[in-house]
Amino acid sequence: MADRPRDLAERMARRRKPAAGSDGPVGDGYLRESFTLPRPAARARAQAFFARYPKAGYMSEVETWRELPGGDIEFTMRRLPSAD
Repeated sequence: MADRPRDLAERMARRRKPAAGSDGPVGDGYLRESFTLPRPAARARAQAFFARYPKAGYMSEVETWRELPGGDIEFTMRRLPSAD
């Protein structure tokens, strides 16, 4: 029976399993850590993250961030599990 592309995509999505240690989209391979800190501490945490997991080796980045009403910064750092 010929399925629509949408039917095939939905079937495949149901079969996917979460990647180990990932709290992000299912199976994308990235590891994520989320933080809520005051601005200076958030900046220091991000710098420490990039020092430990360099962008070139781990494809590290600040995935999302926002300033909360109290002035704290909520952000998510993303990286690959290991460098080549």
